[in-house]
Amino acid sequence: MDKHSSPHRWLLAAALAVSATVSPFTQAGTPSAAKNPAPAPVAAANWKDNTISSVSNPIFFEDPVIRNEVRPIFAYHRIDDGFITGGGEAYLYALQIRLALTERLAFIATQDGFFDVSLDNGAGLDGWMDLAAGFKYALIDDAANQFILTPGLTFHIPTGSEEVFQGKGSGEWNVFVSAEKGFGDAHLQGNVGFRIPNDSDEQSTILHYSLMLDYHVHDLFIPFIVANGFTVVSEGNGLPLDSEGYDVINFGSSLADGTTQMTLGGGFRSRITKNIDFGVAYEKAVISPEGLTDDRFTFDFSIRF
Repeated sequence: MDKHSSPHRWLLAAALAVSATVSPFTQAGTPSAAKNPAPAPVAAANWKDNTISSVSNPIFFEDPVIRNEVRPIFAYHRIDDGFITGGGEAYLYALQIRLALTERLAFIATQDGFFDVSLDNGAGLDGWMDLAAGFKYALIDDAANQFILTPGLTFHIPTGSEEVFQGKGSGEWNVFVSAEKGFGDAHLQGNVGFRIPNDSDEQSTILHYSLMLDYHVHDLFIPFIVANGFTVVSEGNGLPLDSEGYDVINFGSSLADGTTQMTLGGGFRSRITKNIDFGVAYEKAVISPEGLTDDRFTFDFSIRF
C-alpha cells in the first residue's frame, strides 16, 4: 500500500465491489431478477383426463363426464344353472355412441346390438336388442374439487327381436343421475336410476345402482372394482319368474316384486393411445336368486374424439 494512500479509500472501494455483486438492483435500478425470471408454473392437468368409463353394466352405468365417444362392446355371459331354462351361454355384440353437443350436454345412444344365446339343453336363440338413446347434462362440474354430477334420461324403444325377449311393451324410460369424485389418481364413480316402463304389465319397474372405484396406476394399467345392483320395485304381469334379467332383459317377471340381484367384479382399462382405452371386466352374481346371470366377461374399446 502506498504510504500516502488513505486506508479508508481502500476499504470503501472493497465495500462497493461487494455491494455491486450482491445488490438486487442493476445499475439502471431494475431488479436483477428481471434478467432471469422464474419459470411460469405448469398448468394443472384436467382431472377428468384420467377418469374412465365403466366396462361392466355399460347400458345403465352411465359415465357422468361429457365426451365424444364410440364404444364397441363384446360380452360373454354365462347363464346360471338354476335359471328356469337351465345353464347356457350368451354373446352380446353392441356399439354405443356419445356426442358432446355442448361442454355440459351430450346425446347418448346406450343400447343396440345382437344377442346370441346357446342353452345347455341344446336350444338356441338369437336376435336384435332394443334401441335406447337420450341425453345427459352435467349439472355440477366443479374442477377445483374434482367433482361432477350429471343427471340424464334415455328411452328404450321396443324395436328388438321377441325371440330374445326384446320388443316388449310400449318402451321403457331410464331416469338416472351419475356422479364422480376424484382423489388425485383415485376416482369414485356412482350411478342410480329407475327403469320405468310405459306398460307396467309387460315390464317391471326396476331400481338400478352401481359403484366403481378405480386407480390410475399407469396409462396402461388402470384397475377398478365395481358393484352393480338391480331391485324390482314393481313387478310386471309377464313370465312367472322370481328374478329379472339384470341389464339386458326386462322380463316383466310376475314373482319378482322386491327381488334384489347384484354382481361384484373388477378389471382394468389400458390407455393404448391418448384417445383409445381398452377395457376388460369380470363380474359374478352374489345374491340369490342369481337368475339369468352366473358370471360375465365384458370387453370394449372406448374411442374418444
